[in-house]
Amino acid sequence: MRVYIKALGCKLNQSEAESWARRLGTTGCEIVDSPEHADLCLINTCTVTHIAARKSRQAVRRCSRSNSQASVVVTGCYAETCPSEASRLPGVRRVLRMEEKGRLVELVTEEHALWRPDLALNTRTERELGSRTAPRARTRAFVKIQDGCDHACTYCIVRIARGRQRSRSRSDILEEILARQSERYQEIVLTGVHIGAYGREHGDSLANLVGAILAGASLPRLRLSSIEPQDLPDVLPMWADSRLCRHLHLPLQSGCDTVLQRMNRMYTTEQYAGLVYQARSAIADLAITTDVIVGFPGETEQEFEASAEFVRRMRFARIHVFPFSARVGTQAATMPHQVSPSVKKQRVRIMVAIARIGALGFRRRFLGSTVDVLWETTKDDGWTGLTDNYLRVWTQSAQDLRNRILPAHLDRLGDDGLCGTLVWEHASRSGTPD
Repeated sequence: MRVYIKALGCKLNQSEAESWARRLGTTGCEIVDSPEHADLCLINTCTVTHIAARKSRQAVRRCSRSNSQASVVVTGCYAETCPSEASRLPGVRRVLRMEEKGRLVELVTEEHALWRPDLALNTRTERELGSRTAPRARTRAFVKIQDGCDHACTYCIVRIARGRQRSRSRSDILEEILARQSERYQEIVLTGVHIGAYGREHGDSLANLVGAILAGASLPRLRLSSIEPQDLPDVLPMWADSRLCRHLHLPLQSGCDTVLQRMNRMYTTEQYAGLVYQARSAIADLAITTDVIVGFPGETEQEFEASAEFVRRMRFARIHVFPFSARVGTQAATMPHQVSPSVKKQRVRIMVAIARIGALGFRRRFLGSTVDVLWETTKDDGWTGLTDNYLRVWTQSAQDLRNRILPAHLDRLGDDGLCGTLVWEHASRSGTPD
């Protein structure tokens, strides 16, 4: 059976999709890169905003239009919060709820008469699955360490869709990381809904997990996908190990204290700024990225201006700006004084402009420097990749750079990053020795 897998939204969804691809490969399935060639389309959906939910529906319809003979299985957050709606989409054979996700591979292969008892998942380790079971589209591997969240941010539908905090065992995580290391991945990204809460339900912690990974694996890079600000002090000492990427995604959501209170966030702007200062003091050339919501219910012009000014002062390397999206089932959806779409649109434009200035300022700091880049993809003899501190770099080279960490001299600004020259080519052009 040929299977097409599509993940929308967060890195956690991507991690789950990659795991399914590897495990479906052990049943004899072939993972294909387009729905046109598939017998089964597996869609891992998102519903964090109404736009994400719409994109999830569009992905399902696109599969059905591309291949009306293929069966479509829908899972993920949109499928969890709107199962009846998802089941009515064209081509959908089955909607898998969150409690079924752990048995997804078994369920879909049983339905297609491909389940083989000798390949039962609970008898196969990550290393035994091997690299032959899934295509290698990336140089970074996403590893899920936990799921769910016990916090109650008033706008968040994800905690409703994914349920309570629960962590994978440390041994299972390390086993998976060692498997990806054996496949020569250069970077591991730890993902989850609330990774800072890892292990709390059984006396473990994210700091202990990161320490165990750095001690037990020899991979060049380890990155945290996102960490809540209040969880940062516990893990900040781990950056003494240079393999931990100098990049922190610290969700802010608003730069105004009264809005943060209505959001039920766990910090004030003063506390957040203090954590940013502490992190930048401890980690040289650190990239701090964030999320900001504009147009939260009741957000006045003065509150928005306060938020915008705080964001300017923080000088973020990158900002994901979201207009508030009312999600059914959340407290914020029923709050009074909902902000009009036109006002939200205007505030998005303002915040995006601030984000561009901050990102440009961060990139300019590195002009003329030499940085290590993990090269990922190529097009027209050009390569692009990421530094450990989340700079996007482009270079021209006829060599195969994929999945190699090589230094580049940064020559000029690009549209959304920097352009560089591989060190030995730069040395050759400038007439200096390597």
